[in-house]
Amino acid sequence: MESGEYLYIWQSPDWPAWRYDLAALAQPLEDVSRAQGLLLGRLADVGLELRDRASLAALTDDVLKTSEIEGELLNPASVRSSIARRLGLDIGALAPADRHVDGVVEMVLDATGRSADPLTAERLFGWHAALFPTGYSGLSRIAVGRWRDDATGPMQVVSGPVHRRNVHFEAPPADRLAAEMVRFLAWAEAEGSRVPALVKAGLAHLWFVTVHPFDDGNGRIARAVGDLFLARADGAGQRFYSLSAQIQRERNAYYDILERTQKGSLDVTAWLAWFLAALGRALESAQTALSAVLAKARFWQHWAGTAFNERQAKLINRLLDGFEGKLTSSKWAAIAKCSADTALRDITALLELGVLRKAPGGGRSSAYKLVMP
Repeated sequence: MESGEYLYIWQSPDWPAWRYDLAALAQPLEDVSRAQGLLLGRLADVGLELRDRASLAALTDDVLKTSEIEGELLNPASVRSSIARRLGLDIGALAPADRHVDGVVEMVLDATGRSADPLTAERLFGWHAALFPTGYSGLSRIAVGRWRDDATGPMQVVSGPVHRRNVHFEAPPADRLAAEMVRFLAWAEAEGSRVPALVKAGLAHLWFVTVHPFDDGNGRIARAVGDLFLARADGAGQRFYSLSAQIQRERNAYYDILERTQKGSLDVTAWLAWFLAALGRALESAQTALSAVLAKARFWQHWAGTAFNERQAKLINRLLDGFEGKLTSSKWAAIAKCSADTALRDITALLELGVLRKAPGGGRSSAYKLVMP
């Protein structure tokens, strides 16, 4: 049966006999493997503390962006604090706990930190329950910690106004889910597979999101499943890059390739090529992020003998983490929650030390930049 005789790949009589052109993927696989090696090699030359900071930054990005893809914005400070709390990292003052944030963090850390553990239905149910601790998605009550039952109709991915819905995808019916997930999980844990590890990560991501076994949260869990297989592939034990962050940067292309693949044939070479290319770009971004972590460490080592007040330390860290826009005395006062005079005194002291310099073309309100040692 040709793909034109059915609408979705799960309706194919050959489902899920994935096909792909390994020769066409050979170069992307080599490129990604080399990029993984370069990143891990660079991290091997830095101390444990810096590796922990790099991992914290990557995990924070991962949690924020996997939710942002679904249109949900989490508080970055809460996410960072939740991860640091669970990893036992000292980052100073912690933000208050948020059980919704904690749930996403628990899933991501479980997927990446315990990647060698078997992927089971119970583990997936635990992830789902962590994502929806109240049993609600928005104002709608959903089935938590179990496969969907389609009580309100078929599981569809739609867009557009209610009176003119555009159906992008319809998942397999609920009465097939138990068998579908048994087959998926058996494949996930099959030993002796000749499927390259990175290809298996891409297939796992696609397979899970195609089955869409839960009432909600399928995208986030699919990306966690993919991350689990990526962690198995690199064997690093810590995460230093975020594919979810890259997918968020390319969100439209991600949804487009998913829809085309799910409405195509079981030859998923195009999806795997996109997945590997996005992974390569995620690794490039991780190199940039690692450079920022190392620059921050060098900065504080250089100024280790200088006493900064709490406001100054806070604003310097904001600048080191990538401050958006221009830093002015009024912004300093707002962020540090101090008066304009106090902000100006803080800035003047840093100018005299050579920590800050005036940015050119300040105009009516002077702007300031950090001087990197």
